[in-house]
Amino acid sequence: MSSQPQVILLKEGTRETKGHDAQKNNIQAAKLISEILRTSLGPRGMDKMLVDSLGDVTITNDGATILKEIDVQHPAAKIMVETSKATDLEVGDGTTSTVVLAGALLEKAEELIAKNVHPTIVVDGFKRASAKAIEMLKQIGIKIDPQDKKFLKKVATTTMSSKLVSSDSEKLAEIIVDAVIAVAEKHGDKYKVDMDNIKVEKKGGKTINATELINGIILDKEIVHGGMPKRIDNAKIALLNSPLEIEKTEFDAKININSPEQMQTFIDEENKMLKNIVDKVSQCGANVVLCQKGIDDMAQYYLAKSGILAVRRIKESDMTKLAKATGARVVTNINELSDSDLGNAQLVEERHVEDDKWVFIEGCKNPKAVSILARGGSQRVVDEVERSIHDAIMSVKDVVEYPYVVVGGGATEAHVAGKIREWSNSLDGRPQLAAQRFAEGIEALPLALAENAGMDPLDTQVQLRARSNQGKASHGIDVINGKVADLEKENVYDPLAVKEQVINAATEAVCMILRIDDVIAASRSSTTGPHAGAPPMGGMPGMDM
Repeated sequence: MSSQPQVILLKEGTRETKGHDAQKNNIQAAKLISEILRTSLGPRGMDKMLVDSLGDVTITNDGATILKEIDVQHPAAKIMVETSKATDLEVGDGTTSTVVLAGALLEKAEELIAKNVHPTIVVDGFKRASAKAIEMLKQIGIKIDPQDKKFLKKVATTTMSSKLVSSDSEKLAEIIVDAVIAVAEKHGDKYKVDMDNIKVEKKGGKTINATELINGIILDKEIVHGGMPKRIDNAKIALLNSPLEIEKTEFDAKININSPEQMQTFIDEENKMLKNIVDKVSQCGANVVLCQKGIDDMAQYYLAKSGILAVRRIKESDMTKLAKATGARVVTNINELSDSDLGNAQLVEERHVEDDKWVFIEGCKNPKAVSILARGGSQRVVDEVERSIHDAIMSVKDVVEYPYVVVGGGATEAHVAGKIREWSNSLDGRPQLAAQRFAEGIEALPLALAENAGMDPLDTQVQLRARSNQGKASHGIDVINGKVADLEKENVYDPLAVKEQVINAATEAVCMILRIDDVIAASRSSTTGPHAGAPPMGGMPGMDM
């Protein structure tokens, strides 16, 4: 008998995992990521302490931050991390929900695959159920006025209820809503909010309650010269994109000086040029100069003599915000500076913020760029305050741009799950099983909320289903009191945009993972150190982190 010739297809050291093994590995890794975040969901969710290789500590329950900080190696787990990141960039909130939902859907899919239901059928059923879920969300969405501060405050408070700042959420919600409304710009019937126009500066010290909104811009710089005024009322602000210095020639220039008098004449001439530049600024009525480039020492002296406050080396992004906040125009050529280019602010002042000196430009008439100064007892706290403010700003932005909300606390998910179960009965064949499992997966979100609040998941599930069948999508988990209740009365609202993103992103990630039936892992390069040659997933028995 002639033996078959051996065909070597893959490079030495490459590992291949096929069929059910590959699917099992991928599902297991993605579920592990979901398990990490599951206990962080909701107002009773726990925090994670993350220590990086340099020893820096992060304490948070923000899903996107947790997944960004942990070093995930497994490729399927990386898909979950990317999904969380995409959700954070798109809507700013719902990152934990997305990953928990994806993990629940994979668990349900695994049960079907174990019963010999083909992954393609599961994927098809999930996609159809996802489309139906989005349709149902749109039906129960509550339209609101995007300028209704009272309602927007409820959305911001709901977002922050699951954060460290929950006890101060009332005050923070007011600050956040005012900031978003200030920078919102109307285009036709819709509003647009550019997140770049809300600058968040953070500083440890004081309490979270000391966080404040500045109707203008905070610069983490100090005034350039000690002789300048530290405070200017009714400021006329010049924004300069050119240095207040004598320009150096672009070619080699030699100056022959034969006597000290000539040297003095040369210096006097330079000083005269700098004085002319400062006079030009002074003549147009400016009493504050904010410069993106450098300011010569002599120019600083003349500015101080003229009673002008100056700050130098300001970031370009801050210059753009300053132009929007004060109404000034950024001038590149000082000779073109006129009083029409100047911006206005009620007050420009240098203040001590803990150990630093910062310049506050505030009291702008109609600022299209504002700042929030976040405070907290320690650096760890203030970092988490900043993350919470970001999530809440994004939630309010979502509602201003897409003015629909739904009841939070798992009420929407419980309602949609019940409706999908009913709808699944109209499907033929095996996709019906996938749609039913999809409904169970969505139900995992309110159940995770209940578990984190110390409630019994089985009792909660029965109560939720009974209340949701009454037709109103407002009964969810009252986490604070540990019971199923009408959360519309508790003013718990989430943006519809976030709910849609959570379902879409989780379904897409799950479908991508389920369609993989073969994983080919190349060997690592021989230059990567002592573990060179080992496959990056250790044969993929599980997940390395």
